[in-house]
Amino acid sequence: MFAVTEGTRRIGGTEILTYTREIVSANVLEAEAGTNGYQGGDAGHGSRTYFRISDEGGTDIRVRPLGRCGNGGFEVTLGGDCELETIITALKFITKVLEDGAKEVHD
Repeated sequence: MFAVTEGTRRIGGTEILTYTREIVSANVLEAEAGTNGYQGGDAGHGSRTYFRISDEGGTDIRVRPLGRCGNGGFEVTLGGDCELETIITALKFITKVLEDGAKEVHD
């Protein structure tokens, strides 16, 4: 099993609960995610979603912003078999946190 820790982030003036875990193989990633769920509309209605994936050791990872001033998105490339394994695990964790957070508010 793995440890999951709770934290908070202030995103756009709104504090949200986040969850963080470490993914360990030949490389190490840390994933953090959180949301305050559906709030009834666009960003002006207060819904906030956050996720982070960081290299904690030995990860061949590159991130490139698309567009100007961060408004166009980003692309991520990884090299290596363990990187494939750990990014899949990180993305599954992020997806679970966001799905669970969306259900709490929306249901």
